[in-house]
Amino acid sequence: MAQNSAAPVGGPIGGRWLQLLIGVVCMSMIANLQYGWTLFVEPMNEKHQWGRASIQVAFTIFVLFETWLVPVEGWFVDKFGPRIVVFIGGILCALSWFLNSRADSLAMLYVSAALGGTGAGAVYGTCVGSALKWFPDRRGLAAGITAAGFGAGSALTIVPIAAMIKSQGYEHTFLFFGLMQGAVVMVLSLLLQAPKEGQLPAVKASATQSRRNYGPGEMVKAPVFWVMYLMFVLVAAGGLMATAQLGSIAKDFKIADVPVSIIGLTMPALTFALSIDRVLNGLTRPFFGWVSDNIGRENTMFIAFGLEAVGVLALAHFGSNPVLFVLLTGLVFFAWGEIYSLFPATCGDTFGGKFATTNAGLLYTAKGTASLVVPMASVAVASLGNWDLVFMITAAVNAIAALMAIFVLKPMRTRFVAGAAAQAAAEPASAKVTG
Repeated sequence: MAQNSAAPVGGPIGGRWLQLLIGVVCMSMIANLQYGWTLFVEPMNEKHQWGRASIQVAFTIFVLFETWLVPVEGWFVDKFGPRIVVFIGGILCALSWFLNSRADSLAMLYVSAALGGTGAGAVYGTCVGSALKWFPDRRGLAAGITAAGFGAGSALTIVPIAAMIKSQGYEHTFLFFGLMQGAVVMVLSLLLQAPKEGQLPAVKASATQSRRNYGPGEMVKAPVFWVMYLMFVLVAAGGLMATAQLGSIAKDFKIADVPVSIIGLTMPALTFALSIDRVLNGLTRPFFGWVSDNIGRENTMFIAFGLEAVGVLALAHFGSNPVLFVLLTGLVFFAWGEIYSLFPATCGDTFGGKFATTNAGLLYTAKGTASLVVPMASVAVASLGNWDLVFMITAAVNAIAALMAIFVLKPMRTRFVAGAAAQAAAEPASAKVTG
């Protein structure tokens, strides 16, 4: 069913680009729950002496709740709209850091982490789903820009948070930023809208974009979904195993504190690498999303996943050089973070826009599945005494995913979308895709 290229009277204020901007800002407001956490660990441990490992359990709880509840939250979005879900998410995120500022036991810290993960997942899943719905013609770019808000959203507030912790204590910092970030999300949520028929641009028929909406129940019965899920797990697990252990890798290479000078900046190698991570982890998402809008999702996956495999192998062989360590870890991060734009966009293309939030949320649980295998890296290093096996496995799974994109996923999606077109042609007009 053709759509109007311009939003009709009564559409959202500012149009779909304002909806996208709201999503980016909301994602930026929840980014610190994950990326700013590391700044609070040592001050909490100094005060309560709970131990780093015990405190970090809270982070694990946060990630699991942030990941695995997204499909449930997505179902609420598809049924009741984005506004109420993001509003509640903002409340939970604010409540989480408020409780962190008052936590006097690990149990209270863990409860807070569960609340924060639930709230962050609600905002994350809703904003990505909203981008997929509002931009059926540019799903890769829109999902990438939105995901970049989370990937690089903490960059502007990390320094103020660190300064406030030092000057006023971590408790006051939790309270101030928790309430501020939550308030911004709640206010902006009131402007969120789901697209209505006629408010989206016309999308040309394509061999890779479905003209039929599939509900989550139908989606999980489709083999093509599980191929995407397996690829997501492979790439996410490989990237997490390589990047989550960056500090340990730098230490074992004996270059963590070696000064590195690049483009006039001088920092210890590990600090430099972590700084580049923040920037490239954000930039890669809209960049590869835009590329995929122009050359196709699977072709872009082949390039990105292949680049990741090469980068990891190069890091294994040349990472003991401090300058190359910084540059190659930047390459690894750049070739990895795009999964958070490519897979949601591919999911939206394949299964339609109507249930995009729930469907993308189900696919996003692959991140949680992948995180469960990350500890295997530590086990391998402990038993072998080096990172060789970890690097080899990481490169191999990325190479496998790259080949699967071209030789498995691409033909499967083409056949699936062709079948969807045939089904859509036989259905009443009201049942056909409108985004």
